[in-house]
Amino acid sequence: MGITEALLNWYDDNKRDFPFRGVDDPYLIWVSEIMLQQTQTVTVSGYFTRFIRQFPDVFALADAEEQAVLKAWEGLGYYSRARNLRKAARIIVEERQGRLPSTAEDWQRLPGVGPYTAAAIASIAFSEPVPAIDGNLTRVICRLFLVEEDPAVPSVKRRIYALGKELMPLDRPGDMNQALMDLGATICLPGTPDCPRCPLLAFCQAEQAGMAENLPNLSAKKPPKPVSVAVGLIFRGGKVLLVKRRDALLKGLYVFPLIEGEDDAAALGNALEKSGIHVDTLDEVGQARHIFTHRIWHMRLYAGKLKEAPPDTQGIWADAAGVEALPLPGAMRAARQYALEALSYGKRL
Repeated sequence: MGITEALLNWYDDNKRDFPFRGVDDPYLIWVSEIMLQQTQTVTVSGYFTRFIRQFPDVFALADAEEQAVLKAWEGLGYYSRARNLRKAARIIVEERQGRLPSTAEDWQRLPGVGPYTAAAIASIAFSEPVPAIDGNLTRVICRLFLVEEDPAVPSVKRRIYALGKELMPLDRPGDMNQALMDLGATICLPGTPDCPRCPLLAFCQAEQAGMAENLPNLSAKKPPKPVSVAVGLIFRGGKVLLVKRRDALLKGLYVFPLIEGEDDAAALGNALEKSGIHVDTLDEVGQARHIFTHRIWHMRLYAGKLKEAPPDTQGIWADAAGVEALPLPGAMRAARQYALEALSYGKRL
């Protein structure tokens, strides 16, 4: 018995149960794989079910307003995935009459679909024997075949792909990719793998060499950069001000007025004044932190009451129901909570 057969036998008895597992609809598989980018599998399950209920097929997704898609995505983070998902749906409907691609190569022509996601979809939905090389598969393959070089090096990356492709069976490539993912997520863990439980223990060259804990040999990542942020909760007449984010980070989502690089009330007040928003004293009402991939927002939250009406073009004045309805990022969770409490109990109104 070889690696592929041994792992598939293990997978048949131990595969994890998720709402997107065992489905044969390429649309559902595509949505789940986009959600699984940068997000833990257990987190995706609930979002997937709700998202599919709202957008059951590619036509519904293509026809949806961007704000509706972002709202359904709220809390998952990496919102460019949602925008690209809708954009790709529109391409599929307009240029392909709703027919989804069937090969990894064609999937990669769509926005938001990289090599890993394309391979995962093509193998699971269309049985194309291509390895879906993500962090889990990289770790498993480096240990199985004692790949000691840095996987980020292009030549090493190509070798890992070739080794992964050799493991793909013609009849069950999707199951093989998912088996490798499950193995990496539950047994062949980063740092200290649970080697005694591994169905591939007899094949693992790294374990035999006593190097399993040391692989893969990943290059050190730069830590996220800390950024000071001041967030303004500006109230008037039972409503709070929200603005649509135009910067690349959180683009298209609604946030409370904020400035990056400074977190004091004076700087926030000056920025608000420049945009035509005149408020009374800004009082600090809380602090929050949010971790992005490359930066960490250290936020100070300030509340104030509008002194005079701003230009009509200045954002949206939302009541509690409006705050709940608009798509806000997770970074605004603490600020939103304060705003909802203020709107509910009449603080600063």
